[in-house]
Amino acid sequence: MSVQERKERERAVRERLILATARELAEQQGWDAVTTRRLAERIEYSQPVLYSHFRGKREIIGAVALEGATEMAAAVRAATSAADGPRERVAALARAYLDYAADNPAVYDAIFQLDGGLAFAHEDTPEPLKDAFAALLENLQEVAGDGVHPGVFTEVFWATLHGLATLTRSGRLPSEYAEQRVELLVDRLAAL
Repeated sequence: MSVQERKERERAVRERLILATARELAEQQGWDAVTTRRLAERIEYSQPVLYSHFRGKREIIGAVALEGATEMAAAVRAATSAADGPRERVAALARAYLDYAADNPAVYDAIFQLDGGLAFAHEDTPEPLKDAFAALLENLQEVAGDGVHPGVFTEVFWATLHGLATLTRSGRLPSEYAEQRVELLVDRLAAL
């Protein structure tokens, strides 16, 4: 292995450490607790080393969001691949999405609530965000209904899931009705 390859590998390891530490800190204490100073202390590198990877917290949030979008897409695809039939796929998609949001609240916030400098629904939208939307679209396009654009239907379904995720997490919707909400969403919104 050349010196250059070793340096690149070490840099990639440091970057993964920074992101893993940021995620851990955000999940434990919230994104307000994630500062470059605290990250540098936790990873035992200087702040200039951290800044050599990311220009600041906004870029870190963006990188965490991209990781999260990739994970969410994988979770949706794994859940829907085991389902039989369109209704079961849509219900599995909804559950996987809501479970991901509940299990990874800080990452979910990085994807959808915080400013990570990422563009949604634009030409320059990063691939992980496009792929997360594609994971939803793949399973929803067949249930969009006649005359309904599959992309628009996916946006509405996604917005509904996002609302359920954020309102449940904030305590505005009682969690004991979560499954009933999923069933209602699937039965009323998906043209099956």
